[in-house]
Amino acid sequence: MAAEAGFPVVSIAQCNALMTAPGARFELEDKLIDGVELRTYRNAPQSLRACILNSKAWDAREFIVYQDERVTFSAHYKAVVHLATKLRDEFGVRKGDRVAIVMRNYPEWPVAFFAPLVIGAISTPLNSWWTGEELEYALSDSGATIVIVDSEKLERIAEHLPKLGQLKQIIVARGGEDEADPRIVSLEKLVGPAKSWAALRYAPMPDADVGPDDDATIMYTSGTTGKPKGALATHRAIISNVFNSQACQARHFIRQGMAPPVRDPKIDAPRIALLAIPYFHATGAFSTLVPALINADKIVTMYKWDPVEALEIIQRERITTIGGVPAIAWQVLEHPERDKYDLSSIQFVAYGGAPSAPELVSTIKRRFPSGLASNGWGMTETCASSSLNFGKDYELRPDSCGAPGPAMDFRIVGAKGETLKPDEVGELWVKGPNNCKAYWNKPEATAKTFIDGWVVTGDVGRIDEDGFVFLLDRAKDMLIRGGENIYSIEVENALYDHTAIMDAAIVGIPHRVLGEEVGAVVQVKPEMEVSVDELRRFIAGKLAAFKVPVEIQIQREPLPRNASGKIMKSDLRTRFVPRS
Repeated sequence: MAAEAGFPVVSIAQCNALMTAPGARFELEDKLIDGVELRTYRNAPQSLRACILNSKAWDAREFIVYQDERVTFSAHYKAVVHLATKLRDEFGVRKGDRVAIVMRNYPEWPVAFFAPLVIGAISTPLNSWWTGEELEYALSDSGATIVIVDSEKLERIAEHLPKLGQLKQIIVARGGEDEADPRIVSLEKLVGPAKSWAALRYAPMPDADVGPDDDATIMYTSGTTGKPKGALATHRAIISNVFNSQACQARHFIRQGMAPPVRDPKIDAPRIALLAIPYFHATGAFSTLVPALINADKIVTMYKWDPVEALEIIQRERITTIGGVPAIAWQVLEHPERDKYDLSSIQFVAYGGAPSAPELVSTIKRRFPSGLASNGWGMTETCASSSLNFGKDYELRPDSCGAPGPAMDFRIVGAKGETLKPDEVGELWVKGPNNCKAYWNKPEATAKTFIDGWVVTGDVGRIDEDGFVFLLDRAKDMLIRGGENIYSIEVENALYDHTAIMDAAIVGIPHRVLGEEVGAVVQVKPEMEVSVDELRRFIAGKLAAFKVPVEIQIQREPLPRNASGKIMKSDLRTRFVPRS
């Protein structure tokens, strides 16, 4: 870490003590939850139902913008209440029932997500990129009785509906009803199109007993290997994720000897986020949608990601926050047409969900001198953000994903289950109020991952003496060449240091004698050129010879990623021929 005079003024531990003291916004209290003692945020809303109720106060402020559709907080509130009432009174949805959502980032998505939650049902967002067969699996596995889809996704699951007898109702957004299947009903028939929600009458929210530790969502893992698993989260877990992020941001100011800014949603202008990733991803739902609801901020969505359209939206809507995953940030920062647009409104570039090059934070600082960059770590099983590296700390430790939120415990575990010392490498375990409680219908997998309040992450890393986390690899992505461990992130970071590289992935190439050798696939930045030999020489100047890729594939198009923003390394491995 490069030192900087006068920074930090106080340590992470001192910051946490200040922020969580009695009477402070992030005050903590110990609670026994499912037999596990956890530190929890005393001032957090008690449920997402309470968050919806509170959102009435934001009234005519815009909440969701999609193309020419602009939905205010009051319009959204009324649509949620109307749909929740229909779900309960007409379709018989009760506490604990699962309501699935398969939809693009239309304005109807947040309504479909929150409506079940206010009556104690379990919102179950499904990956809208999945095939019909994959959606059939998740609908069956979750036991969803209602699914809310858009017309495109209805076509995808149509042939699978006969096998999904537990579905009582298929509610279609932006589509009509089907006389051939009486279960299919139009969402517009229930609450009207998005542009009409403002004209809905205010109705009382349906009665429901919803507590902080009630089940709230089933969010399916990305399923890069095997069948996806449904991570079951509570209301407290999802809201704790929001408080973790806010506390980490406040800590940035305290570390500089400054008082954290206090935003009053009734007075201060909203932050405006361009949401370029799906709502169904933990980052989209838990780190973008729910915080915007709580903080009276605005979200602008797109039909699909397109960097030129994104630049136009940033200029037109005066976007203050961009990001999602590092690849999206890079595409905005490095786009050859970026200087044609006014991007001066950008205040924050925030991302997570995938490893990022250390060079990214310096690039952000150069492009947006007054902007703040942040990188975080989390997973579906932790309801997104558990640690955050923000502002000055991120500039000084660009290869770290930050320090844990004040309610979180992180530890590095060795091969024998022992807690390792600072800077020793092992597996990351995390504990806190934002952890999910189980995998739905998967007791064996639950027992392996959720242990006495800890989530066993499968990430390999270390924690330094100041509490900052450095991830080296996913356990399953670590290469072993002739008995030597090679952390893919280390080689990827070396590639990122080359000015021509925009994205990079390291995979193992099977080798008859060595077990594995190092292979690389890279995306080159627009208008730049680089050769395989040049890249190999560049890496050889940084890393030991056995870590230098024996084969590098260079391409202009983006690397394949799943909906969570993770590079699909299983696809990349098939490009390489085993060696002997």
